[in-house]
This record gives sequence, structure tokens and C-alpha cells, in this order.
Amino acid sequence: MTRIRRGRDRGQVAIEYIGFLPILLIVALGAVQLGLIAYTAQQAGTAARAGARSASLERPHEADCRAAVSSWLADGTSCPASTGADEVTVTATVQIPSLVPGWKFDPAVKTATMPLDH
Repeated sequence: MTRIRRGRDRGQVAIEYIGFLPILLIVALGAVQLGLIAYTAQQAGTAARAGARSASLERPHEADCRAAVSSWLADGTSCPASTGADEVTVTATVQIPSLVPGWKFDPAVKTATMPLDH
């Protein structure tokens, strides 16, 4: 009787694995997307600092701001500046790419302020 039972249970593990595989893939995709969100936020901070540094030296800051981010994120980057009496503030906005079509995320927004170099 033991031999008959083993033959019937033979493919059970494979079927359980196939049933669990979509859940595993969704969790992995979510982890990669979270990493992409964190990376984009870090790139926005770098872009804001680079843009503020250029603007404080009264140079064109937009090009330096875009050059500070990875090339595949540069197209979705904007860096407007506002100048006060003694300082300049640059706000970098970088679009967060999505791995799954239909998933939309708010852009990563970071601000940096630097004193004007007179």
C-alpha cells in the first residue's frame, strides 16, 4: 500500500510550487520597485544639491541638475530655482519609473538651499 501512495503524491510538490510562484514573483517585483523608488529619491536629492550649487555661483543650474542624475532618469527631471536676498533654493522633481504598466507614482521631490556667492 505504501508504494501505491507514493506514486500518487509524486507531482504534488511541483504543483504547490507552481501555485506559489506568482505570489513569489509579485513580492520580488514589489521589492525591486521599492528599491527603484528609494534610488530615485536619492537621485532627486543629488540633483537638487548640484542645481543649488550651480545657481549659487550664478551659472545655469538646470543642465547641472539634470547631469547629476542617471541618464535614464534625466528626461523626467525638472529643477526650478528661486532666489532670495542671500540664498538660492532649487527644487528637483524626478519622475519615478514604474516596472508595471498602470502603476503610477508621485514624483520624488527634494529641495536644496545654498548661500549666494557674491
